[in-house]
Amino acid sequence: MIILFLLPLVGGCSKETDEDKVKKVVTSVQQAAEEKKISSVLEHISKTYRDPQGNDYNGIKGLLAFYFFRHQKVSVYMPNIDIVVTGSTAKAVFQAILTGRGTGEASSGILPEALGAYNFEVLLFKEDGRWKVTSAKWVRAGEGMVPPQ
Repeated sequence: MIILFLLPLVGGCSKETDEDKVKKVVTSVQQAAEEKKISSVLEHISKTYRDPQGNDYNGIKGLLAFYFFRHQKVSVYMPNIDIVVTGSTAKAVFQAILTGRGTGEASSGILPEALGAYNFEVLLFKEDGRWKVTSAKWVRAGEGMVPPQ
């Protein structure tokens, strides 16, 4: 009897959209960055990655290693993510507040040693049914690219 009551609820569940999947990729990268797990970040980066800053897949790997080595604690805050999906491509636009604390005695303080707000535009492509980051550009907030509203 209870099963008959629950059946309409199961049918009413909405299927995860591509926008939801892209957002999940972006938030998974955010979480992996905060946990300083380079391999978990790279799971979401395409081997064909290229960005306007001149980085490829290995360049991003090195950038992450440098930042994670330099900062004992990393935090990423993203208030809004705007996502547009067109077929097998997607674009995510967001602002991220990045903070980092070093490994010295000063790192025990409350304030971070590094703080920056950046506007990101991330391009993704569906590879083998999974969304992968193929390019990203970022600028310090106030220096270009309008953040999402």
